[in-house]
Amino acid sequence: MHNNSTQKSNTSAFISLTFLFFMWGFMTVLNDILIPYLKDAFHLNHTQAMLVQFAFFAAYFVGSLIYFIVSVISGDPINKLGYKKGIIAGLIVSAIGALLFYPAAQFHIYGFFLTALFVLGLGFTLLQIAANPYVAILGSERSASARLNLAQGFNSLGTTLAPVVGGFLIFTFFKDAQGSDAVKIPYFIFALVFLSLAVFIKFTPLPRFTNRDDAAPGFGALKHRQLVFGMIAIFMYVGGEVSIGSMMINYLGLPEIGGFRKVDASVYVAIYWGGQMTGRFLGAVSLSNMQNKNLKIALMIGIAILATLIVGLSTSWWNARIFGLFLVANLVAFFLGKSVANRTLYIFAMVNIVLLVVALTNSGRAALWSIVAMGLFNSIMWSNIFTLSITGLGKYTSQASSLLVMMILGGAILPVIMGLVADGFGVHLSFIIPVFSYIYIAFYGMNGYKPKE
Repeated sequence: MHNNSTQKSNTSAFISLTFLFFMWGFMTVLNDILIPYLKDAFHLNHTQAMLVQFAFFAAYFVGSLIYFIVSVISGDPINKLGYKKGIIAGLIVSAIGALLFYPAAQFHIYGFFLTALFVLGLGFTLLQIAANPYVAILGSERSASARLNLAQGFNSLGTTLAPVVGGFLIFTFFKDAQGSDAVKIPYFIFALVFLSLAVFIKFTPLPRFTNRDDAAPGFGALKHRQLVFGMIAIFMYVGGEVSIGSMMINYLGLPEIGGFRKVDASVYVAIYWGGQMTGRFLGAVSLSNMQNKNLKIALMIGIAILATLIVGLSTSWWNARIFGLFLVANLVAFFLGKSVANRTLYIFAMVNIVLLVVALTNSGRAALWSIVAMGLFNSIMWSNIFTLSITGLGKYTSQASSLLVMMILGGAILPVIMGLVADGFGVHLSFIIPVFSYIYIAFYGMNGYKPKE
């Protein structure tokens, strides 16, 4: 009976957390809408407008670094407070960040907007540090990757819906607002959502995981090989994924690739992110503890068919056919991965290396679809790297989590390197940069994930 009630409370905790993952996926991609909006409102150049991403991603690095320093000096804060209080604190800081958009628009100061984004990013940092490992430990270690993939699937749902909803609110619904006023109401609503979530989680009975050992100060987490190599893997993964997404519209506009206008190219960007969401839901089933093999296969085929239909109905049936072929390849890769997190990780990394080589050595549709299909194979990487990195870390789990979140810095650095290559050697050739990301991730899946003997 006790086991049953534990399972029940774990399930309700997991459901509350998936909404969290959805919200921060939604808010992160909303920055892509903010950039062109603030660029026009403040008459900025491209570099100034890109400070939006810099302010947001820098907060992850600064927030995680502060967290890590505190944990070294006086022991892990979340170990002392518990994950629940950590998540509530993250939601409150996120709400403050969203509320700051109101005075930023009122005074029409660009620097104020960047400050608001930085505070929002700090809130998300706390959420990532607390929620990722919390989802991983809400059940058996064997199915940790499955749970994190499912939660990340809802994160991807947020990233897929944000451009549509955010674009409508900011560019259509509030478009007649003066200056930078169009963001006032949307971000005020987001602040209320964060505060409501904080209250909801406060009164939701979440299982409490604090370690009986004291929250030990010092650099304990860094003694674990799987974590140190995992930090570089997260840096490479986020850097590679963000680089590809950022360069894709320019890439699809190249005459030798497709010569697409920005509005037409954005359809393929949506397929890229939608593929990532599909792969995460497939990963949640594939890496789960489900005993019935036939049911598992049926569910995965069902998800693949549904995704193909959505691509067909929302873009074209020609796109759906090609996407469907890549989905078949994705399913084969999952079956070859045999529901083992590290094995699935290196197979997916190898497939992405092949896709990048095809894109670099070809033009036209072959090159176009090789890049778009990478979303499907990026899907499980964050969750699998994260869970492999924190496996067996015990009392150092949240210190390790802060170090992994710090490595989201890859999303600020690798796109700049890719941009430099694009300026020097052309956009097509710049796709050589993510190749190095996936070579490293393949190494991590084969060997880097192993703890010291």
